Amino acid sequence: MALRKLGKDPESPSGGSPTVYLNDEKDTYLVQGWKVLDAERLDQMDIPGHEAVVEIPRRMVQFFLEVQRDRRSDV
Repeated sequence: MALRKLGKDPESPSGGSPTVYLNDEKDTYLVQGWKVLDAERLDQMDIPGHEAVVEIPRRMVQFFLEVQRDRRSDV
């Protein structure tokens, strides 16, 4: 399985994170971001034990293919 890197945060000080990937075989996204460890926010969510929460800046949605497709249709 090969992942396709769709984009990483251009404003990241280290240039390595957050990053959005596409798994073509499973038709899913993988998101690398900052681990959410803040109990106050996690308590507001219903997160199963086999899942985790990561945070990415709002500007990262530009890398999701559906957003790119919607932008092109507006042109």
